[in-house]
Amino acid sequence: MNGRELKVVGFGFRRGASLASLAALLDTLIQRFGTIDALAATQSMRPLVQSLGQARCLNVILVADAHLPGVTTLTQSAQSLQARGTGSVAEAVALLAAGPGAQLLGPRHISADRQATAAIAIGTSL
Repeated sequence: MNGRELKVVGFGFRRGASLASLAALLDTLIQRFGTIDALAATQSMRPLVQSLGQARCLNVILVADAHLPGVTTLTQSAQSLQARGTGSVAEAVALLAAGPGAQLLGPRHISADRQATAAIAIGTSL
């Protein structure tokens, strides 16, 4: 890796998801993997993730919804494949936001209320 290591948390969630669900997932990932450099979401999911980013002083990387189809993920949710063209929105968003050659640090995590998912990918900053 030429640049600095970059840890990005990508989110996927249902329409009714709360900021508390996303915050709890972020806390879980920070406990497990340490410092997070940025959050990521699709354009259509931006408002809720942007609110979390502002509350936690983290930048949000936006990923075009059109880039999700075909991203290979560890999780293979039939519902996600049908709706978004990828096995996990959270995993795909994390990978896309972390840049070329990024790798997932594990499968997605699911919130206690089952309304949101989050995954962490590691890439390099420029």
